[in-house]
Amino acid sequence: MQNISPQTTDSSTNLFSEIDLKIYLRILWHWSWLLILCTVFAAVAAYITSSLSVPIYQASTTLLIDEANKPTANYQDLLASERIARTYAALMERQTVLSTVAATFNVDAEVLADAITDVTVTPVRDTQLVQVTVEGISPELVAAVANTLPVVFVEELNEVQTKRYDESKRNMETQLSTLENNIQLAQIEIDEIGTALTAEEDVRLTQLRNELAQYKSSQTTMVSSYEQLRLVELQSTDNITIVEAAIQPRDPIRPRPLVNTLLAGIVGAMLALGVIFLIEYMDDRIKTPQDLNSILDTPILGTIARLPGSGARRGRKSKVKDPNEDDASIINEMLIVATQPRHPIAESYRRLRTNLRFSSVNEPLRAMLVTSAAPSEGKTTTASNLAIAMAQAGNRVIIMDADLRKPQVHKVFKLSKGPGLTDALLNDVAPSFFLRDTAIPNLQVMTCGSIPPNPAELLGSQPMQELIQTLIAESDLLIIDAPPLLAVTDAQILSSQVQGVLMVVNSRQTSRSMVANGAANLQQVGARLLGVVLNEMTRSARGYYYYDSYSAYYAEEDNQAENKVVEVKQTKLQPALSALAPKQATKAAQATNTPAESAPVHHVVTNGHYQLQSDQKKP
Repeated sequence: MQNISPQTTDSSTNLFSEIDLKIYLRILWHWSWLLILCTVFAAVAAYITSSLSVPIYQASTTLLIDEANKPTANYQDLLASERIARTYAALMERQTVLSTVAATFNVDAEVLADAITDVTVTPVRDTQLVQVTVEGISPELVAAVANTLPVVFVEELNEVQTKRYDESKRNMETQLSTLENNIQLAQIEIDEIGTALTAEEDVRLTQLRNELAQYKSSQTTMVSSYEQLRLVELQSTDNITIVEAAIQPRDPIRPRPLVNTLLAGIVGAMLALGVIFLIEYMDDRIKTPQDLNSILDTPILGTIARLPGSGARRGRKSKVKDPNEDDASIINEMLIVATQPRHPIAESYRRLRTNLRFSSVNEPLRAMLVTSAAPSEGKTTTASNLAIAMAQAGNRVIIMDADLRKPQVHKVFKLSKGPGLTDALLNDVAPSFFLRDTAIPNLQVMTCGSIPPNPAELLGSQPMQELIQTLIAESDLLIIDAPPLLAVTDAQILSSQVQGVLMVVNSRQTSRSMVANGAANLQQVGARLLGVVLNEMTRSARGYYYYDSYSAYYAEEDNQAENKVVEVKQTKLQPALSALAPKQATKAAQATNTPAESAPVHHVVTNGHYQLQSDQKKP
């Protein structure tokens, strides 16, 4: 049995690594609508928001801080200078300073706070400069506040710094005033004595002159101390000067509609890219052969594109139906190999036919099972078209509907459900009686028959094994349409009675875990997995097996061929078909009777031409 373990060959790895860039480009092209939508939506939203926003103006004033104590050229003094600048910047950003500015303008502080949206004071690095930036809704107001705020702060700072020397200055001024009074009193008394006439007056006069000299000396000393105190006060006060006043701005700094629109568009595109790659990362469906090779080391025998009409069963038929005509002569359009033999999808089924032949070189393939991991993956359509392709190659083909739970083969070929498989198993009648001829030469169908209550037991019975061997002997290839692997065990039971299993994987719905579990179920019963068919391949984000570019070319040739066909009127065609059509098969209750030996005549559509063909029924 072949290995179906999750491996990838080196050649496949090299091939797929070369097309990764193309895959990413296809992903972007596939999701381009979402990318454009998010970009446009974000850009439009940003433009509308910017247009409706209130414009904000900005004005700046540059200040020079001249420190009182000139720092020396050492690291500590430089750090101190930076700390002073940051301290002043923080002090100027206080709300009390802005309230003082509002009082200067004779406006309420709350009104000014509403008009001024932001005040930022930033020291300029490696300089003694500080930049005051004011933002607000009025250009005149922001310029006025930017120029007034430093003045108010300087006045407040000077007031704070001068308070430290007020007490000393007051004491010295008091002492100076006292000395001045003493000097005046002593001078008056000296003037009153005048010239000393007595010894006592002479002594008193000498005493007053000494006191006056002492008072003046003390006054001189006190004045000198007072001046030194004032000098110290001036030296300890930092000098803040406006070196560049703010001017009234003409244009707002924000919003900037064009810049905001561009940035929002870029952000929207980036978000869309993130969502796109997240969706692709979370999507674990088998969309490409690369995805399949990442979990299974099994050959991919074919890639089938999505059928026209979105894969739905369409009611249009290949020719006009006569009331007396057998339904088998009506070709369902799902059988694209018969209805549109030049279509690229039909060529894909013929390529699948060739690959199946080469998959069993040592032993000719006589019986195979067609199944899928889950329902609605297209296994019946694949089996039917493959059977037609095999029959067109000259092989005697029998397709058996072994899906006894949800049969579809009879619907595809427009046949009645019974008599069929279950009737052949439950009645002792030759299996050939339950085979239905179709409009396709060399192709017979065994429908499901009645739906039994125990399909698994019936399919695993000894009569089922004998029936399969009989049909293999009567045909070149027996194709069995089986139920999905993960739903029931019917396909596992039948897989041991055929030479190989063909698994159909729908690229639009089948996940990797479903395929891996389905292959594991086959491996558990020792079934041989011939290969995988990727069904409903489309021009998707990760897919690179598509047929759109060829469909128009083949469709044009088909139209040219159809234009050459002679039109047959419905009124003339129906009597001929009614006369040549075979009678309906006898019922199952008349199974002991011998079937009619007449050669049925079928209405066949080949390459767009109508023709009548007679098939000699096999005994």
